[in-house]
Amino acid sequence: MIDTAANQSKMRLSRAEYKEIVRWIEQLRPTRQCMKMLKERFPNHSQSTLLSIFSLEYQKRTKRTFSRHHAPDAIESHYQRYLSEAKAHPTAPVLLELAIEVDLSPALMARIILDRFLQGLEGGMPSKTVLNSMLKEPSLIPDQILANNIYQCTINDCCYGPLVDCIKHAIGQEHEVLLRDKLKERNLSFLDENQLRTMGYDKTPDIILEVPIAVEGHIVHWIESKASFGDDHSHRTYLNEQFWSYWNRFGPGLVIYWYGFIGELDCQRDRGILLKDCFPTDIVTLCHAAQQDRLPQEPE
Repeated sequence: MIDTAANQSKMRLSRAEYKEIVRWIEQLRPTRQCMKMLKERFPNHSQSTLLSIFSLEYQKRTKRTFSRHHAPDAIESHYQRYLSEAKAHPTAPVLLELAIEVDLSPALMARIILDRFLQGLEGGMPSKTVLNSMLKEPSLIPDQILANNIYQCTINDCCYGPLVDCIKHAIGQEHEVLLRDKLKERNLSFLDENQLRTMGYDKTPDIILEVPIAVEGHIVHWIESKASFGDDHSHRTYLNEQFWSYWNRFGPGLVIYWYGFIGELDCQRDRGILLKDCFPTDIVTLCHAAQQDRLPQEPE
């Protein structure tokens, strides 16, 4: 669901403000209780913005520690700790507590422990299909105590796991629908990603405007919707893998980071990439005939 409180909260942050949030995040774990603490510490920022920043930072932290937690001896140590704790406290969320203690995403800890459990059960590596289906539906796990622990890890992780993946996908879709609705309200003619794919384009922005617009004095031919916060790392990756290729093919465009971005990153306007944290209000429609050469043509 779109965060309506975000409209009243600060979305575009200075790099100094962003770094202050990141410094505070370093002590947190990816649990819903920690998200509540983060919101209390930074009440002027929307929960969605804070969660997006936390998620980006926690993914970086996870990448740094991934090999340590996935080493065979570490996996065995975690598994034996789980068995011992679960035997002593069969109704307690011992796997969630273990994940928090060793600073590992609860959903990733659940995957590691379930994988190790299935290896012992089947005498070999379980298929990813079986593993993923049990993580999505813990009632399929033949051990009730483990099933309860996997469930607790999944619902309490705000960065990883099947529940988070589902929510992120839904939020992304919701903002793309919001963008299309805003364009229709303005009677702006456009082609969306699905239409462009049927025309033969494989790598496209979310929206190509059939009649270009001007936003804050800058021409816009395409719009990309990002239901996330734009930090240095993610924006640089998007520039290299998406935005510059869109610019080369379709001309200058607009990127909407619905949950905000570091203000200093909006430095490519003169080169043809504009950043906003909401749908622009000061739109000027450009002459159709003069811009016809920029409309996408079906590839031969």
